[in-house]
Amino acid sequence: MEEIDLPVGPNNIIEPGGPDRGQPTHFLPRRSRFLFRIRVPKDFDNKELVWTLTSHGKTERAYATLKPDYFMDNIVIQNNTGAGGGGGGHADTIGNKAPTLKVEGDKTRQATVGQPVTLIALTNDDGMPKPRALRLTAGQRRGSRGTPNIATGLRLAWFVYRGTGKVTFDPEQATVWEDYREGRNSPWSMGWSAPPVPPDGKWLERATFSEPGTYVLRALAHDGGLGASEDVTFVVNP
Repeated sequence: MEEIDLPVGPNNIIEPGGPDRGQPTHFLPRRSRFLFRIRVPKDFDNKELVWTLTSHGKTERAYATLKPDYFMDNIVIQNNTGAGGGGGGHADTIGNKAPTLKVEGDKTRQATVGQPVTLIALTNDDGMPKPRALRLTAGQRRGSRGTPNIATGLRLAWFVYRGTGKVTFDPEQATVWEDYREGRNSPWSMGWSAPPVPPDGKWLERATFSEPGTYVLRALAHDGGLGASEDVTFVVNP
């Protein structure tokens, strides 16, 4: 599946206030929901933000406003992610809070092509929703799913948020985009379950860069319903 890089500029711009409002420049396949937020001024009122993306000669736009019809609380977010189950509304999503996350070390670091760097992240969670592997009904296995469904339980994954070169993670990370194919290392894949949480909630990872450049790696701690993220910028030398 294709992964697309669109540097901030004419092909990846958010207005007003852009072009750079913290949006990703490395796009994974399919859907990656609730990836970033933009803080707007108090007097934003009925204005709207417009995110314009152009790739392969096709332009798409996404719009954001403060209109009440578009308000999303944590229950809406969790049901859209899939923590509410195939039909939505699991009781143990009510009152759920996002995991806590702290990435150790500087927010901007140096690295060298081909030489692994160590990433350390600390997480904690309230145990909601209860950890459960993804199981589908016979009808869902035969056809398309009407609503998202996801395995729940605390996990942490690193991924490339910005940067054009390939980054290899060791151990391999679960996908953070909605990969529904069976047998994949994906919380949306049938049979997948969250891995054991390491002692003291400390996750160790190694990342290796294939090309020089500036990269933003994002750590995402997620319980299946809500997530917390932190970014680390790497300036990678040849």
